[in-house]
Amino acid sequence: MRVTEIFFSIQGEGTRAGRPCVFVRFTGCDLRCGYCDTAYAFHGGVERSREEILAEVARHPSRFVLLTGGEPMLQKELPALAADLLARGYEVAVETHGQRPTESLPPEVIRVLDVKTPGSGEAHRMHWPNLDRLARKDEAKFVIDGRADYEWSRDLVRERRLAGRTTVLFSPVHGTLDPGQLGRWILDDGLPVRLQVQLHKLLWPAAVRGV
Repeated sequence: MRVTEIFFSIQGEGTRAGRPCVFVRFTGCDLRCGYCDTAYAFHGGVERSREEILAEVARHPSRFVLLTGGEPMLQKELPALAADLLARGYEVAVETHGQRPTESLPPEVIRVLDVKTPGSGEAHRMHWPNLDRLARKDEAKFVIDGRADYEWSRDLVRERRLAGRTTVLFSPVHGTLDPGQLGRWILDDGLPVRLQVQLHKLLWPAAVRGV
């Protein structure tokens, strides 16, 4: 498996924001979102076995692990690694762009599906069955860069009745959309979603990696 970095930090996003977490960031992504903040994971990385990854994760005190990228579902052994971690008693989440099928993941895995909006430039590639499989423990994340993105996301949440079966997160593109403005739109529409900001960028604004 090709790994960009493994590090121990504070989870900055989603319903588990604020929790200590071990991050395993894999190398490679088949999308090129215009607002991507982890482009350094597109290339490079180091080949590591599942056993090496498990040993590195075990060096840290947290029992919560996030498998991310890049795009983690490009790694053929990802479902097996997730199963290994679950068997060792870890709580495991996978953050994926949703363009590749996720049914190979163990059912206990928390799926964090990053729904690509038109502002990303990649909305046309969504694998919709992934969205339909989300459960209460999972999360659907919409990264929003402006009013048009918000309206597209709002309409999709309503049409697919997402908020009734999973947690829906609306996140402003950092430095592009004011979080307060996004919050006002959510309130004006009475939308049952959760506004999130990237906590790690508030805690360590100068850091690019390892947070």
